[in-house]
Amino acid sequence: MTTDITEFPQVPYKELRVTRSGPVLRAELNSPGTGNALTGTTLDELLALLDGLRESPEVRVLVLSGAGDDFCVGADRVDLESALDTDPRGAQLRGLGEKARRVCEALENTHAVTIARLHGRVIGAGVGLALFCDLRAAADSSRFRLPELALGLPPAWGGMLPRLLAEVGAARVRELVITGATFDASTAFTLSIVHRVVLAAELDTTVENWVKPLVRRPPEALRLAKLMLNAYAKAGRFMDGTLLDSHLFATALAAHRRTDPEAGPHR
Repeated sequence: MTTDITEFPQVPYKELRVTRSGPVLRAELNSPGTGNALTGTTLDELLALLDGLRESPEVRVLVLSGAGDDFCVGADRVDLESALDTDPRGAQLRGLGEKARRVCEALENTHAVTIARLHGRVIGAGVGLALFCDLRAAADSSRFRLPELALGLPPAWGGMLPRLLAEVGAARVRELVITGATFDASTAFTLSIVHRVVLAAELDTTVENWVKPLVRRPPEALRLAKLMLNAYAKAGRFMDGTLLDSHLFATALAAHRRTDPEAGPHR
């Protein structure tokens, strides 16, 4: 039986829908009118949820999905423009960027196995959010894009560039970032951005086929496996460049606004 979560921090969720069924926690981005664009509020709620997970070792699996027609169309442009209007030098933007980095870091490091259920548009920060999940399944009708350069931004949201390089490889990432071209779910599978591509009607079944054996795995072995996979994936890095991402993101957008006062981020 699925019940509203009660043992996590009592956050009055506005942009998430959170439910739990035994060891399985489900978090749905719940702003379908904006394509589940990620606001500061969304990031705060995700942080509260992930912080709560640290105190709940009995939760084995976290499924992340999106309400409505899309998984996530990226960072919310209204939030970004408002932050830039308030402080043209970018201090508030850096704050949003730091929240994004903390969310992605928490997704990567939580003891629970994280599963991204992807459909519709998966754009920019939406790609980044999905990439930090351990397993990713997409409907065959999903469409993906990294439009940051066209918006006057570096690919710096949440520390997704090193994750993308590790999962996909430098040559193909270079093409995705520089061209900003839209690509389909089949291409995302070929690039290892997703692990499964299925008919939209089969997406929930695919996710459940991952969930069922995971909840039977010995929890300590599962936790250690995640730690090992993360450690070996990062073994080749000499520094954590993601610590600079919020500064790069804010500096680039502020500079773009100065050179073109009418410019702003668009989804």
